Amino acid sequence: MYRQVHSQTPGVLCGSPKDFYDGFMSITLAALLSVPSLKLKKVGAAESTLSTPIQWVAVTEQENPQRFLSGGELVLTTGLRQKTAAAQRHFVRMVQRSGAVGIGFGTGLSSEVVPPALVAEANRWDIPVVEVPYETPFIALGKLVAEAQHADHLAKLERMLSGHQVLARSLLSGGGLPALLRQLAGLLRTDLRLRRYGREIFSTTAGSVGEPDSGHWLDVAISTGQRDATTLQVREPFRDAGILDYAKSLISLELNNQKHQRDASRKLAGQVMQDVIRGVLDPKDAGTRLSTIGVAAAKRQVVILVRPAPGNTPAQNKAIMSTPLPPELEGVPTAVVDSELLIITPEDKTAVDAAKAVHALLAEAGLKATIGIGGHYAKANGLRWSYFEARDAVARGLPVNEPERLSLTSLLLASEDVPLSDMAMETLKPLYDFDAAHGAGLLSTLESYLEHDGSVAAVAQALTLHRNTVRYRLAQITELSGYDPSTTADRVQLWLALAISRLGTR
Repeated sequence: MYRQVHSQTPGVLCGSPKDFYDGFMSITLAALLSVPSLKLKKVGAAESTLSTPIQWVAVTEQENPQRFLSGGELVLTTGLRQKTAAAQRHFVRMVQRSGAVGIGFGTGLSSEVVPPALVAEANRWDIPVVEVPYETPFIALGKLVAEAQHADHLAKLERMLSGHQVLARSLLSGGGLPALLRQLAGLLRTDLRLRRYGREIFSTTAGSVGEPDSGHWLDVAISTGQRDATTLQVREPFRDAGILDYAKSLISLELNNQKHQRDASRKLAGQVMQDVIRGVLDPKDAGTRLSTIGVAAAKRQVVILVRPAPGNTPAQNKAIMSTPLPPELEGVPTAVVDSELLIITPEDKTAVDAAKAVHALLAEAGLKATIGIGGHYAKANGLRWSYFEARDAVARGLPVNEPERLSLTSLLLASEDVPLSDMAMETLKPLYDFDAAHGAGLLSTLESYLEHDGSVAAVAQALTLHRNTVRYRLAQITELSGYDPSTTADRVQLWLALAISRLGTR
């Protein structure tokens, strides 16, 4: 149409576009009306969408332009096909149904004024109408809107890149995850909470972490490759400006970096603890090496031992070794020894509560483990005894096992010179082999016999067997192993072998 290709009138777009729409991002109908060189004039009483951003300018002479519109447009027309009042009213209704922000009617071609029927129908549906004089080409409006959108997009990119720099700088400057999250909260102009393993580990809201808080929160999943269900909660409403996705990546990166650091630290601490457990260090060297992993050997410490459940997959066991501690145990030394996680807590912390918190955290992640607790002792030897007490306790198989007095088995375990595993296997191997070949149940009968203090009647009742069957199995045990469970000396030997086998020691 003529108005679409008509050359631009000098002065229509004078000056920088920023002068026209700065502060309006993106440009609105009200902003266009305020540009003197466009000579636009508002017609009618409708004002509902004057301040709504214009998404695009659509020029049409269709009687029904609805199917060509997607919403948010300023619809420009000269009314060439709207010859009757009915056609004009129909045109307005179709524009209103499409979700357009307004109608611009070009005068001087098909009509010298905006048709009254069009204005009346626009007032009825509350759609603003502006008169576009003949000397103002439609392309001038389209160019202004396009340049405004371009400037808006550029400004958003600048804000986004600036936000990216702020977030990266906060993370790299040594402030860590808390500094990153505080900066993110400032950029979004809202509150944040970070949850992991079902617990709140950071919050910008007033009050202590973990307190219930009202309001609507958007849950943003953070991918860490771990079974930690990390979720960033953002209070709505907030200003995203395109930085939330970038922040998700940084949070994920930092959490994975923390995991790698934790794994390396636990591996190094495990090497120190292995030397302490084996008793190969003199007291002075032991104290020095323990201090490098954060253990004050002069103070009383307790060892909490986390043993993965037998039915776990290798990936689940690995996850247990990498799991962070609950917030209340932050800073407590940890180590990995023989595929078991050791937590070394000072005496002033309640070991039972700490162990229960760890078990709850693992359960939240779907990780199964049993936990044993040792006693409170000072110095390297004391830490060593606490470890064996914890290992002795965890063998009971409860979710959390409190310490008992150190058993004879645990005392023997402290000796590096005794080949306990070989001795136990030499004693029990004939029984293992016979059970594997015949399903005879000799080992279960032996365990029950020792557990019931040598009572054949009690064993028969516990295993639902005839007493003669129990006696026959005991005779087989004597014949295969060379040890007679009915004699005290041999009974001790068999009991120790079973205990060492259960502990799975060296």
